[in-house]
Amino acid sequence: MKNIALIIAGGKGTRTGQDIPKQFININDKPIIIYTLESFQKHPEIDAIEVVCLEGWHDILRAYAKQYNITKLKWVVSGGETGQESIRNGIVNLKDKLDKEDVVIIHDGIRPMIDEEVISDVLVVCHKYGNAVSSLPYNEQIFIKDDEISTTKYIPRETLRRVVTPQAYKFCKLYDCYQKAFKEKIGIYGSAYTNTMMADLGEKLYFAKGSNKNIKITTVEDFELFKALLTVKRSEWMK
Repeated sequence: MKNIALIIAGGKGTRTGQDIPKQFININDKPIIIYTLESFQKHPEIDAIEVVCLEGWHDILRAYAKQYNITKLKWVVSGGETGQESIRNGIVNLKDKLDKEDVVIIHDGIRPMIDEEVISDVLVVCHKYGNAVSSLPYNEQIFIKDDEISTTKYIPRETLRRVVTPQAYKFCKLYDCYQKAFKEKIGIYGSAYTNTMMADLGEKLYFAKGSNKNIKITTVEDFELFKALLTVKRSEWMK
């Protein structure tokens, strides 16, 4: 049984206002995507890596992978017009390469602070239940608008979980669900992702550990936060 990391790096990063895609921007002289790939390269349970990459950047990605010794990178696939199309492209490329019970871990290429413990737990949960989604408690209060200026209703935060990547799925289920979703046009539009699509298809999802360090680099401010996190070392007295 193999564990394959599917890294999504097909976005153009227009919200950061930069001249190149944000996943290829250098932070401390290293591209963001390489920080992400290094976490999976170093993890002993990851057998191979596939990257869904922006068209025109494949050779650059492979050159960086060679420079930084990302030897587990096996496949580079072009992204689609949407995030869900990009994920589907990656899954379809794996069809003749994986067995049914192999596990695919889907992760955003612009989440470079991924811990070994988070990857390990998402694998443990997936091997036990068939899927796993990295998650965290939601620590803020969520109110529902009555109109644009007022509210009388809220959602108890104890009932909420914040779900991000990495997410892990048995390949057979993942492939079949994407085939069905695109055929029936379920859970593939807008901000839909694998987890929301699975829920729309009636699949039960299982929570795995998350980390607050696992930020998604979306805005210019996130670059500065990432640089700060790279320099942080946990104090010895903290558990």
